[in-house]
Amino acid sequence: MSIPGTATALRSSSLLNLAKPFTPNSLKTLRLALSSVQQLDQSPSQPQSPSQPQSPSNKSRNAGVLIPLCNVGGKPGILFQVRAKNLRNHSGEVSFPGGRIDDTDASFLDGALRETEEELGIRPEEIDVLGEIGPPEENLRGDMCVWPYVGFIHERGTKQPECDDSPYPSLDLSQIRRVMSVSEVDVVFHVPLTELSTLSRLRSYLFRGERSYWAVDVTDLVRSAEVPSGASGSNSVGTEAIHSEPLPDEVGFGRGGRVEIWGLTGWYLSLLLRRLEVYQ
Repeated sequence: MSIPGTATALRSSSLLNLAKPFTPNSLKTLRLALSSVQQLDQSPSQPQSPSQPQSPSNKSRNAGVLIPLCNVGGKPGILFQVRAKNLRNHSGEVSFPGGRIDDTDASFLDGALRETEEELGIRPEEIDVLGEIGPPEENLRGDMCVWPYVGFIHERGTKQPECDDSPYPSLDLSQIRRVMSVSEVDVVFHVPLTELSTLSRLRSYLFRGERSYWAVDVTDLVRSAEVPSGASGSNSVGTEAIHSEPLPDEVGFGRGGRVEIWGLTGWYLSLLLRRLEVYQ
Protein backbone atom coordinates (compact mmCIF):
# COMPACT_ATOMS: atom_id res chain seq x y z
CA MET A 1 0.00 0.00 0.00
CA SER A 2 1.40 3.36 -0.98
CA ILE A 3 0.42 6.50 0.86
CA PRO A 4 0.69 10.09 -0.36
CA GLY A 5 3.27 12.61 0.70
CA THR A 6 6.46 11.66 -1.13
CA ALA A 7 7.12 15.31 -1.87
CA THR A 8 7.54 15.92 1.86
CA ALA A 9 9.79 12.90 2.42
CA LEU A 10 13.00 14.88 2.95
CA ARG A 11 14.05 17.62 5.31
CA SER A 12 15.69 20.75 3.95
CA SER A 13 18.86 19.96 5.94
CA SER A 14 20.34 17.04 7.88
CA LEU A 15 22.82 16.49 10.69
CA LEU A 16 25.45 15.30 8.18
CA ASN A 17 26.66 16.47 4.80
CA LEU A 18 25.33 13.58 2.70
CA ALA A 19 27.93 14.08 -0.04
CA LYS A 20 31.00 14.36 2.23
CA PRO A 21 32.83 11.16 3.25
CA PHE A 22 32.54 10.06 6.87
CA THR A 23 35.15 11.66 9.13
CA PRO A 24 35.95 11.39 12.86
CA ASN A 25 33.80 14.48 13.42
CA SER A 26 30.81 13.02 11.57
CA LEU A 27 31.07 9.83 13.64
CA LYS A 28 30.94 12.01 16.77
CA THR A 29 27.72 13.55 15.42
CA LEU A 30 26.29 10.09 14.80
CA ARG A 31 27.16 8.88 18.31
CA LEU A 32 25.45 11.89 19.83
CA ALA A 33 22.32 11.41 17.73
CA LEU A 34 22.13 7.71 18.60
CA SER A 35 22.72 8.30 22.30
CA SER A 36 19.60 10.46 22.34
CA VAL A 37 17.71 7.65 20.61
CA GLN A 38 18.55 5.27 23.46
CA GLN A 39 17.47 7.78 26.09
CA LEU A 40 14.14 8.38 24.35
CA ASP A 41 13.30 4.84 23.28
CA GLN A 42 14.28 2.65 26.21
CA SER A 43 11.85 2.16 29.08
CA PRO A 44 11.52 -0.30 31.99
CA SER A 45 8.92 -2.27 30.02
CA GLN A 46 11.34 -2.99 27.17
CA PRO A 47 13.88 -5.85 27.15
CA GLN A 48 17.16 -5.28 28.96
CA SER A 49 19.93 -3.52 27.10
CA PRO A 50 21.16 -5.77 24.27
CA SER A 51 24.77 -4.83 25.06
CA GLN A 52 24.53 -6.69 28.38
CA PRO A 53 25.10 -10.46 28.82
CA GLN A 54 21.96 -12.50 28.25
CA SER A 55 20.74 -15.75 29.84
CA PRO A 56 20.86 -18.84 27.58
CA SER A 57 17.08 -19.23 27.86
CA ASN A 58 16.30 -16.00 25.99
CA LYS A 59 19.16 -15.78 23.51
CA SER A 60 17.59 -17.95 20.80
CA ARG A 61 14.52 -15.72 20.70
CA ASN A 62 16.63 -12.72 19.71
CA ALA A 63 18.62 -11.61 16.70
CA GLY A 64 21.06 -8.79 16.08
CA VAL A 65 21.62 -6.83 12.87
CA LEU A 66 24.25 -4.25 11.98
CA ILE A 67 23.57 -1.13 9.91
CA PRO A 68 27.08 -0.83 8.38
CA LEU A 69 28.04 2.72 7.49
CA CYS A 70 31.14 3.16 5.33
CA ASN A 71 32.90 5.21 2.69
CA VAL A 72 33.12 3.64 -0.77
CA GLY A 73 34.71 5.51 -3.65
CA GLY A 74 34.88 8.59 -1.46
CA LYS A 75 31.10 8.56 -0.88
CA PRO A 76 29.41 8.01 2.49
CA GLY A 77 26.72 5.34 2.55
CA ILE A 78 25.51 2.01 3.87
CA LEU A 79 26.37 -1.57 2.92
CA PHE A 80 23.48 -3.90 2.12
CA GLN A 81 23.35 -7.49 1.02
CA VAL A 82 20.97 -9.68 -0.97
CA ARG A 83 20.33 -12.90 0.90
CA ALA A 84 21.24 -16.12 -0.93
CA LYS A 85 18.42 -17.81 -2.81
CA ASN A 86 18.98 -21.15 -1.03
CA LEU A 87 18.19 -19.75 2.45
CA ARG A 88 14.94 -20.90 4.05
CA ASN A 89 13.83 -17.48 5.28
CA HIS A 90 13.71 -14.22 3.30
CA SER A 91 15.85 -15.61 0.48
CA GLY A 92 16.72 -13.11 -2.24
CA GLU A 93 15.76 -10.10 -0.13
CA VAL A 94 17.81 -7.02 0.66
CA SER A 95 18.97 -7.03 4.29
CA PHE A 96 21.56 -5.87 6.78
CA PRO A 97 24.11 -8.44 7.99
CA GLY A 98 22.99 -10.23 11.13
CA GLY A 99 21.08 -13.19 12.49
CA ARG A 100 20.00 -15.25 15.45
CA ILE A 101 21.93 -14.97 18.72
CA ASP A 102 23.95 -18.07 19.68
CA ASP A 103 24.67 -19.43 23.17
CA THR A 104 28.32 -18.50 22.62
CA ASP A 105 27.49 -14.79 22.14
CA ALA A 106 28.12 -12.66 25.22
CA SER A 107 25.47 -10.13 24.11
CA PHE A 108 23.11 -9.33 21.26
CA LEU A 109 25.71 -6.88 19.96
CA ASP A 110 28.35 -9.62 19.93
CA GLY A 111 25.92 -11.77 17.95
CA ALA A 112 25.41 -9.05 15.35
CA LEU A 113 29.18 -8.60 14.99
CA ARG A 114 29.77 -12.36 14.74
CA GLU A 115 27.12 -12.69 12.03
CA THR A 116 28.63 -9.76 10.12
CA GLU A 117 32.01 -11.49 10.08
CA GLU A 118 30.48 -14.82 9.03
CA GLU A 119 28.49 -13.27 6.20
CA LEU A 120 30.78 -10.52 4.90
CA GLY A 121 34.20 -11.33 6.37
CA ILE A 122 34.30 -8.01 8.24
CA ARG A 123 36.03 -8.50 11.59
CA PRO A 124 34.65 -7.01 14.83
CA GLU A 125 37.85 -4.99 15.33
CA GLU A 126 37.18 -3.28 11.98
CA ILE A 127 33.78 -2.02 13.18
CA ASP A 128 33.36 1.13 15.23
CA VAL A 129 30.01 0.60 17.00
CA LEU A 130 28.21 3.94 17.20
CA GLY A 131 25.03 2.96 19.03
CA GLU A 132 21.59 1.45 18.67
CA ILE A 133 18.53 2.49 16.72
CA GLY A 134 15.21 1.33 18.00
CA PRO A 135 13.19 0.24 19.75
CA PRO A 136 13.73 -3.38 18.60
CA GLU A 137 10.94 -5.07 16.65
CA GLU A 138 9.64 -8.62 16.51
CA ASN A 139 9.97 -10.46 13.22
CA LEU A 140 6.89 -11.09 11.09
CA ARG A 141 6.22 -14.48 12.74
CA GLY A 142 6.41 -12.90 16.18
CA ASP A 143 8.87 -15.47 17.54
CA MET A 144 12.05 -13.35 17.55
CA CYS A 145 13.06 -9.84 18.66
CA VAL A 146 15.50 -8.12 16.29
CA TRP A 147 17.99 -5.63 17.80
CA PRO A 148 19.48 -3.06 15.36
CA TYR A 149 22.95 -1.55 15.83
CA VAL A 150 24.79 1.10 13.87
CA GLY A 151 28.51 0.80 13.14
CA PHE A 152 31.14 2.31 10.90
CA ILE A 153 33.27 -0.11 8.84
CA HIS A 154 36.95 0.77 8.57
CA GLU A 155 39.05 -0.35 5.63
CA ARG A 156 41.36 -3.09 6.83
CA GLY A 157 44.87 -2.01 7.81
CA THR A 158 44.27 1.73 7.54
CA LYS A 159 45.15 4.35 10.14
CA GLN A 160 43.06 6.97 11.91
CA PRO A 161 42.95 10.23 9.89
CA GLU A 162 45.37 12.84 11.16
CA CYS A 163 42.64 15.49 11.32
CA ASP A 164 39.09 15.11 12.68
CA ASP A 165 37.76 16.62 9.45
CA SER A 166 39.78 14.30 7.20
CA PRO A 167 37.83 11.44 5.56
CA TYR A 168 38.26 7.83 6.55
CA PRO A 169 39.69 5.62 3.77
CA SER A 170 37.15 3.97 1.48
CA LEU A 171 36.29 0.28 1.69
CA ASP A 172 37.51 -2.08 -1.01
CA LEU A 173 34.20 -3.72 -1.99
CA SER A 174 35.95 -6.18 -4.29
CA GLN A 175 37.79 -7.59 -1.27
CA ILE A 176 34.54 -8.05 0.67
CA ARG A 177 33.00 -9.79 -2.33
CA ARG A 178 35.94 -12.19 -2.49
CA VAL A 179 35.60 -13.28 1.14
CA MET A 180 31.84 -13.07 1.77
CA SER A 181 29.90 -16.28 2.39
CA VAL A 182 28.29 -17.22 -0.93
CA SER A 183 26.07 -19.72 0.90
CA GLU A 184 24.45 -16.81 2.75
CA VAL A 185 24.92 -13.79 0.49
CA ASP A 186 24.32 -13.41 -3.26
CA VAL A 187 25.25 -9.74 -3.65
CA VAL A 188 26.80 -7.07 -1.43
CA PHE A 189 26.39 -3.46 -2.55
CA HIS A 190 26.85 0.11 -1.30
CA VAL A 191 24.10 2.75 -1.32
CA PRO A 192 25.42 6.33 -1.00
CA LEU A 193 23.52 8.59 1.40
CA THR A 194 22.74 10.86 -1.55
CA GLU A 195 20.88 7.98 -3.24
CA LEU A 196 18.94 7.21 -0.05
CA SER A 197 17.72 10.81 -0.20
CA THR A 198 16.76 10.78 -3.90
CA LEU A 199 12.99 11.29 -4.16
CA SER A 200 12.60 9.11 -7.25
CA ARG A 201 13.87 6.10 -5.26
CA LEU A 202 11.46 6.49 -2.33
CA ARG A 203 8.16 4.63 -1.92
CA SER A 204 5.92 5.30 1.06
CA TYR A 205 4.63 2.11 2.72
CA LEU A 206 3.05 1.08 6.01
CA PHE A 207 5.11 -1.06 8.37
CA ARG A 208 2.92 -3.78 9.92
CA GLY A 209 -0.02 -2.01 8.33
CA GLU A 210 0.06 1.01 10.60
CA ARG A 211 3.37 2.94 10.68
CA SER A 212 4.56 4.85 7.62
CA TYR A 213 8.15 4.52 6.42
CA TRP A 214 10.18 5.02 3.24
CA ALA A 215 11.16 2.00 1.17
CA VAL A 216 14.03 2.58 -1.28
CA ASP A 217 14.20 1.29 -4.84
CA VAL A 218 17.71 -0.12 -5.40
CA THR A 219 17.08 -2.26 -8.47
CA ASP A 220 19.80 -0.58 -10.54
CA LEU A 221 22.35 -0.65 -7.71
CA VAL A 222 21.85 -4.37 -7.12
CA ARG A 223 22.12 -5.11 -10.84
CA SER A 224 25.34 -3.11 -11.18
CA ALA A 225 26.84 -4.99 -8.22
CA GLU A 226 26.12 -8.47 -9.58
CA VAL A 227 28.84 -10.79 -10.83
CA PRO A 228 27.94 -12.90 -13.90
CA SER A 229 27.09 -16.54 -13.18
CA GLY A 230 30.19 -18.72 -12.98
CA ALA A 231 32.47 -15.90 -11.86
CA SER A 232 34.07 -15.92 -8.41
CA GLY A 233 32.39 -13.87 -5.71
CA SER A 234 28.72 -12.98 -5.63
CA ASN A 235 26.04 -14.68 -7.69
CA SER A 236 23.43 -13.08 -9.91
CA VAL A 237 20.08 -12.48 -8.27
CA GLY A 238 18.43 -13.23 -11.60
CA THR A 239 15.21 -11.86 -13.00
CA GLU A 240 13.30 -14.74 -11.44
CA ALA A 241 13.93 -13.09 -8.07
CA ILE A 242 11.80 -10.08 -8.98
CA HIS A 243 8.04 -10.26 -8.38
CA SER A 244 5.82 -7.96 -10.41
CA GLU A 245 2.71 -8.50 -8.29
CA PRO A 246 2.13 -6.73 -4.94
CA LEU A 247 3.21 -8.80 -1.95
CA PRO A 248 2.48 -8.49 1.78
CA ASP A 249 4.86 -6.10 3.53
CA GLU A 250 8.13 -7.80 4.61
CA VAL A 251 7.63 -10.71 2.20
CA GLY A 252 9.39 -10.82 -1.15
CA PHE A 253 11.82 -8.60 -2.99
CA GLY A 254 9.75 -5.48 -3.54
CA ARG A 255 6.73 -4.26 -5.43
CA GLY A 256 6.05 -3.31 -9.01
CA GLY A 257 8.99 -5.37 -10.29
CA ARG A 258 11.49 -3.47 -8.11
CA VAL A 259 14.24 -4.63 -5.74
CA GLU A 260 13.60 -2.58 -2.62
CA ILE A 261 14.95 -1.93 0.85
CA TRP A 262 11.68 -2.48 2.66
CA GLY A 263 9.99 -4.44 5.45
CA LEU A 264 11.96 -4.60 8.68
CA THR A 265 15.19 -3.53 6.95
CA GLY A 266 13.43 -0.54 5.41
CA TRP A 267 11.84 0.34 8.74
CA TYR A 268 15.19 0.40 10.57
CA LEU A 269 16.77 2.39 7.73
CA SER A 270 13.97 4.95 7.95
CA LEU A 271 14.41 5.20 11.72
CA LEU A 272 18.11 5.95 11.29
CA LEU A 273 17.61 8.52 8.55
CA ARG A 274 14.86 10.23 10.50
CA ARG A 275 17.18 10.45 13.49
CA LEU A 276 19.81 12.01 11.21
CA GLU A 277 17.13 14.46 10.00
CA VAL A 278 17.31 13.22 6.41
CA TYR A 279 13.70 11.95 6.29
CA GLN A 280 10.68 13.74 7.70
